[in-house]
Amino acid sequence: MLGVEGLAVRYGPIEAVRSIDFTVNHGEVFAVLGANGAGKSSTLAAIAGLVKPFAGRILYDGKPVSGFAPETLARVGIGLVPEGRRIFASLTVAENLWLGGAAHGSTAERHRLQQEMEDRFPILRERTRQKAGLLSGGEQQMLAIARALMARPKLLLLDEPSLGLAPQMVEKVFDLIAALRKEGLTILLVEQNVPMSLEIADRGIVLANGRIALSGTGAELLHNSGVTNAYMAA
Repeated sequence: MLGVEGLAVRYGPIEAVRSIDFTVNHGEVFAVLGANGAGKSSTLAAIAGLVKPFAGRILYDGKPVSGFAPETLARVGIGLVPEGRRIFASLTVAENLWLGGAAHGSTAERHRLQQEMEDRFPILRERTRQKAGLLSGGEQQMLAIARALMARPKLLLLDEPSLGLAPQMVEKVFDLIAALRKEGLTILLVEQNVPMSLEIADRGIVLANGRIALSGTGAELLHNSGVTNAYMAA
């Protein structure tokens, strides 16, 4: 479904990502791991259209999408839950969800999708008229995921979804990821929580200094001491 070929990302003279290659297959959870500054978020930002690659290609369903704007990518089926959630704090929960469905569907379809999200996330139904900025961190993360799902993505990009959350809420986030995979959604997961990511991931890579240091199945990486070494070397 997703192909990354020779991807390089630079910020001026700084090489954040250095010619990496990987593929994400339909229906799998693919983890991108690494210490702070390893290139994880830059990789995802390039795929999401938030930064322009310095070199390489990004393919979605076999077609090049490098440099496409985020809204264009949303229309073709790539959804993003950004790091830090970035919900619209001054808008209500319902208004945030409504905006998430802007890329697809009629008004009736957006109403249907909003109902679906409220069924999936009961806590959001209880707070539909509440300003999103007044939600707890965990509730905001659920809203950010629900907002992305409103666009009916085929590929969901998750950037540090457990960041700053209480342990109980982290478990809920990973339970949700597992449920979405069972429904056939393809997920690219950028995460700092290595054990939980690898327990749920079908495959993954570990980045170090902008390069792929390790790759394999989730189970292989979970029991590979090199993963810890890659973090310590960063």
